[in-house]
Amino acid sequence: MKRETQNILLILLGGALLKITINGDYLRYVKPAQQPWIIAGGAIMVALGAIAIVRDLLAARAAAVVSGDVHAHEHNTRSAWLLMVPVLAVFLVAPPALGADSVTRTEARAPQSASAGNAAAFPPLPAGDVVPLEVNDFVSRAGWDKSGTLNGRTVRLSGFVVHNEGNTMLARMVIGCCAADAFPITVRMVGDGVSGFGNDTWLEVTGTVVPGTAVRENSYMPDLTLTSVRQVPAPKDPYEY
Repeated sequence: MKRETQNILLILLGGALLKITINGDYLRYVKPAQQPWIIAGGAIMVALGAIAIVRDLLAARAAAVVSGDVHAHEHNTRSAWLLMVPVLAVFLVAPPALGADSVTRTEARAPQSASAGNAAAFPPLPAGDVVPLEVNDFVSRAGWDKSGTLNGRTVRLSGFVVHNEGNTMLARMVIGCCAADAFPITVRMVGDGVSGFGNDTWLEVTGTVVPGTAVRENSYMPDLTLTSVRQVPAPKDPYEY
């Protein structure tokens, strides 16, 4: 690969990192805490690529002046920049966040802290008719909380729809560092009103847990008896941590 191509690709990669950080798309790949590192990495790549291009152009122009072949150098430089065209497609189109396809290809499980045996007493849920919870917390309590803090309580969850093996599930992906280590957590929705929603549709649902349904045999997937269902836009940050 020529130096011109290397420098162009370095700038494009750095620019892509800065772009997804500015518009928030980086949340499809890493935790929010990684934002400063992505900005720094992208800025360094762009700066290094730009400095290298300017240095090479000045050196090549000086050599061309000495040899008297200025036109040939300008033609070759323009040709190198044409390599940007196919790479721009990657720069402009960001892959989507992990969704239903990842859930069906990866076994769901209880959050790692619970499955590792770190099952300290779960605090009581706050007062209120409807308690908002992360799916992560809901699944942990359903599978590991022996005191039954969920029993009889109405909770509000949000996630995306997954249809698999006759079940309609509400799912979220949990990441520890980045999307590469993501794993799904799922809740089986019991009741009317959800079969009409397609995969990856984001819902906000309320309901009550069916005690004893989150067990190892079903990968710790509790049943939620629904009381309401509402379609919502996909959140900017689609993962739980």
